[in-house]
Amino acid sequence: MASTEALLPVTSRQDPLSESRSDPITETRRRRPIKVHLAIYSGLLLIALYVVLIVKHDGSTTQNGADKTTTESRARLAGVSEKSNDERLWRFSGDRTTEAFPWNNSMLSWQRTAFHFQPEKNWMNGPLFYKGWYHFFYQYNPNGALWGDIVWGHAVSKDLIHWLYLPFAMIPDQWYDANGVWTGSATFLDDGSIVMLYTGSTDKFVQVQNLAYPEDPSDPLLLKWTKFSGNPVLVPPPGIGAKDFRDPTTAWKTSAGKWRITIGSKINRTGISLVYDTTDFKTYEKLDTLLHQVPNTGMWECIDFYPVSKTEVNGLDTSVNGRNVKHVVKASMDDTRIDHYAIGTYYDSNGTWVPDNPSIDVGISTGLRYDYGKFYASKTFYDQNKGRRILWGWIGESDSEAADVQKDWSSVQGIPRTVVLDTKTEKNLVQWPVEEIKSLRLSSKKFDMTVGPGTMVPVDVGSAAQLDIEAEFEIKKEDLEIILGDNSVEADGEFSCETSGGSTVRGALGPFGFSVLADQSLSEQTPVYFYVTKGKDSKLKTFFCTDTLRSTMANDVVKPVYGSFVPVLEGEKLTMRILVDHSIVEGFGQGGRTCITSRVYPTKAIYGATKLFLFNNAINATVAASFKVWQMNSAFIHPYSAEDLSVPSRT
Repeated sequence: MASTEALLPVTSRQDPLSESRSDPITETRRRRPIKVHLAIYSGLLLIALYVVLIVKHDGSTTQNGADKTTTESRARLAGVSEKSNDERLWRFSGDRTTEAFPWNNSMLSWQRTAFHFQPEKNWMNGPLFYKGWYHFFYQYNPNGALWGDIVWGHAVSKDLIHWLYLPFAMIPDQWYDANGVWTGSATFLDDGSIVMLYTGSTDKFVQVQNLAYPEDPSDPLLLKWTKFSGNPVLVPPPGIGAKDFRDPTTAWKTSAGKWRITIGSKINRTGISLVYDTTDFKTYEKLDTLLHQVPNTGMWECIDFYPVSKTEVNGLDTSVNGRNVKHVVKASMDDTRIDHYAIGTYYDSNGTWVPDNPSIDVGISTGLRYDYGKFYASKTFYDQNKGRRILWGWIGESDSEAADVQKDWSSVQGIPRTVVLDTKTEKNLVQWPVEEIKSLRLSSKKFDMTVGPGTMVPVDVGSAAQLDIEAEFEIKKEDLEIILGDNSVEADGEFSCETSGGSTVRGALGPFGFSVLADQSLSEQTPVYFYVTKGKDSKLKTFFCTDTLRSTMANDVVKPVYGSFVPVLEGEKLTMRILVDHSIVEGFGQGGRTCITSRVYPTKAIYGATKLFLFNNAINATVAASFKVWQMNSAFIHPYSAEDLSVPSRT
């Protein structure tokens, strides 16, 4: 490969150290002043800044039989993925010549979520952490509901739930980010100051890393940002493609006192994480070793690297290392749109990481995932205010691009989750919605029901579009003993939620759970359920699944069955939690050992017609269910004002 200098304009070949760390940074862009003057406010600043690259489409139009256009989309030119549901949509509907579903405004308006973060309109995604308030910097297209003119949107919150939209944080106004201000990560330096590294797509669609600082460090809202005059600070190294070098992580401290970052890339079909050391975030030393690599996994993007405690349930700062610490490597797989992670050991001396179990390494199809549904380009940050690590994921759409354009928005953020090592299994992470989500709980009802085989029971909670459900299930002991001791009950084969055929396929011990976002006739419903199998060794194995096959009458929607195995330890009851918020359903099995997020687009089960059902579709088992259901309030996410921010205006 030719020298990477050839990728850059001659005017950019300057020494980033030409200005010392203490000198004021030459400002390459100033935002227009904000009208409301805000005083200093201390708190917790979270920079939720991870930027997701979308699910690809081919830049074509095929309306009314028209030929595909030959114009390449901007995302394809930039080397990232867009939304590409078209072929899958028609494959699921069974007939590519069938016209798309005739959505109306009433249906589309109902889909907008009430307590998940999303912009007022158009396309968005992204998260990470900062100091002070919680901040959310996200990739946003102000000009449309699809991937395109990417800027950094900006929102703030005091509780990770109630968000206020702020003016844009950064826009693509320099040659080194002319085609987009992409994923970035914030790092707190020893003196408390903040640096932000982000990927820019240049005017030639080359992916480079850039440096930015808050213009006014005393401003708790970080309204203005300054781009370093020596940008870019990193360009693709020899052997790395111009479009395969993106998404720098939060930096962590090495034992030698340097800062270290990793950046996603690939060499042929091997996904890799490059490692760089720096002392000033302007100049970098590339390590000869890779943090990690896995063959046949393709491009790694939105890499994350962080420590987890083996003994405690609290989160750890990114720089923590030691005997009772394991490290997580997570990568978003550009080829499959899946976030994979693995747990292993980090070696500070040479900047490498080794998985505990190579058979479930990062990116391997049988490996661990944060979420087995619609969940991508996730990012964690350490919340020093509450001593926890927060995971945030971007939830794309499963409908058509035409529907996104019609409703004038696309994609949401999942509810922020705490993430820790499962100290009971020591083999997986546990995720759980942040405690602040409970502030939205309104009225509640508690239920204790016993449901026999083949039973569907309505649950009287009124309208069921915004719910928080916590439940535990127990299979009747006598039924279990009969099935386990009866040799005539054959062992289940290799069960898979994805290929099982959904919740209508009955087994001896499942499925059983809830049908959410259902209409009264059950013509539309989304079951979230457990399925227990009997292995050849006569031991039980439990799966947690979500079935969207009957979630909508619409044909232009991807409707898979999601799910995976969930560990259930001796003496544990089966437990699940479900958050329902209009077009998004988040399920947490066994305290968050297995998580599933899905997008759902009912045409009948909307507004007051949305119902909740409890079901048991097992052949041989009676199930006892004890559960509580809360109606959920809206988070009322809206543009900021001085009153909202609780900061008095200066006179």
